[in-house]
Amino acid sequence: MSPSSTSASPTPASSTAANAETLVTVFGGSGFLGRHVVRALAKRDYRIRVAVRRPELAGHLQPLGKVGQIHAVQANLRYPASVEAAVRGAGIVINLVGILAEGGAQTFDAVQAKGAATVAQAAAAAGARMIHVSAIGADAESASRYARAKAAGEAAVREAVPGAIILRPSVVFGPEDDFTNRFASMARMMPVLPLIGGGATKMQPVYVGDVAEAVAEAADGHAKAGATYELGGPEVMTLREIFAAILDITDRERPLVSLPFGLARFNAILLQFAPSPLTLTRDQVTLLQNDNVVSDAAKAAGLTLEGLGITPDSLQAVAPQYLWRFRPMGQFQRKSA
Repeated sequence: MSPSSTSASPTPASSTAANAETLVTVFGGSGFLGRHVVRALAKRDYRIRVAVRRPELAGHLQPLGKVGQIHAVQANLRYPASVEAAVRGAGIVINLVGILAEGGAQTFDAVQAKGAATVAQAAAAAGARMIHVSAIGADAESASRYARAKAAGEAAVREAVPGAIILRPSVVFGPEDDFTNRFASMARMMPVLPLIGGGATKMQPVYVGDVAEAVAEAADGHAKAGATYELGGPEVMTLREIFAAILDITDRERPLVSLPFGLARFNAILLQFAPSPLTLTRDQVTLLQNDNVVSDAAKAAGLTLEGLGITPDSLQAVAPQYLWRFRPMGQFQRKSA
């Protein structure tokens, strides 16, 4: 978490001693959210087994813990035997695996629905507690394949492990994200920024460190078994407001041009093959037709970051710490008056 974040009271020494005896298997631990989750768990003295498709590319996780505390193993959600082997002996299983766009065998259904089911079934067979990270947009009736797969994954997890804790974050930002970094990169490359649907879609950007703390709190047993938490930052912002904030942080001036959903969907036919940061899929356009914010029901039930004792950081508080590299003259450029 950033220095300005606050969370629940420190874990007692007796709890950290117990944590040192607990093996946690983290699927997707080498990704954007994963590295922050692994760091949060390591600080609480858990033994961590990181299950990834390519463990040789997970070396960046080793310095996050003590010698021997973090170990990467090979596992692929499309191969149940590898998942079962990765879960063997674990007391807690955490599934963070998700994709934003499909490619080859990595489809939404294979990764986010069937993959989640495979992990949950392995956790159930091992008698392990489970924490599953989904998304606020999960909806079995959605027009988006991404959202439907997320909902199917949640249902599969609930069926296999009824007491599983499901965490649904809104859009997640942080140093290695494909959200604020993407838009800042677009502002550096393009003379104008397109606002799909006029930029009216509402989001509740949540800092990756806060989501990681929520996962760690759930691992510590501070979340309600069988509950679904919705994780959002302190502010609800429209896409237009997010773009404006990124332009202000990076000290760039770019016109914001409205792009109707129909035209954006048509453009996505070609842009789905474009290199990052210009990539845009039709499914992503469909997702932007719905707001992505914490529900009133979750707030009333205390199933939020605040309900876990975490005070979330805002986009404006954290993003300047890593988006400075997109300023025309770099980190030490004086901001325009």
